[in-house]
Amino acid sequence: MTVEIERDPKKRRGKTVLVVKDNAVVRKMIAAAFLSDGFKTCVEGENGKEGIAAAERIKPDIITLDLSMRVMNGLEAASALRKLFPKMPMILFTLYSNGALETEAAKVGINLVLAKTVPLSTLVEKAHELMGSGG
Repeated sequence: MTVEIERDPKKRRGKTVLVVKDNAVVRKMIAAAFLSDGFKTCVEGENGKEGIAAAERIKPDIITLDLSMRVMNGLEAASALRKLFPKMPMILFTLYSNGALETEAAKVGINLVLAKTVPLSTLVEKAHELMGSGG
């Protein structure tokens, strides 16, 4: 599913985000946060396999992944995505954030692990920083 909105010219704009998360309600909230901050397009995937297929199709500017998803989890998806897109920023946005996970995530090419306890505005700001269009 693709959602596009008119963008506010004062905001950072024109970027595409891929949100890969199995919970549709949370996925829509994350998508809305990115779209309200000037992202042009948000494409959604329900699991790692859907996320990889969507990324190949749209070549997003940044990807957010959940850790725990059926079919293919975020770390497995990140590993495959990193091979396809060596420089694309990826954020693991997960409930289970700890040092061991951050180490594992870095090994498969995740740029940043963020706990779901942070505000969505922080997720969006970190995304801009990773893309080089900082805060």
